[in-house]
Amino acid sequence: MFSLFTESSPSVFIGLTVIIGGGAAFLAGRALALKWRPTWQLIIYMLLLAAAVRFLHFALFDETLLSLRSYISDAVVLIAAAFAGFRLTRVKQMTTQYFWLYEKASPFAWRERREVSES
Repeated sequence: MFSLFTESSPSVFIGLTVIIGGGAAFLAGRALALKWRPTWQLIIYMLLLAAAVRFLHFALFDETLLSLRSYISDAVVLIAAAFAGFRLTRVKQMTTQYFWLYEKASPFAWRERREVSES
């Protein structure tokens, strides 16, 4: 059975990877969206951030540094957080800067503005 918590307690994973790393990833995704960068750059930056988070697990909690399974689980969490920050910011940008073209469909999507028919 696959478990995210391979080496330490779940609280270490949640505290370091999800809260601290996820917060940094969310803000990085937001920054990439504010600069109108493409989403593929988000993946590269999050893979680097996952390596840094993996190092913190090693340095602070004496976990294995080169654990592919742990690195992948860290990277998946960070990519998801970064994509959430990116997408929330991009939706706000599109609906604010191009308000005559787009309207908010959900927190993560926009759609073309529907024409208002005048009677």
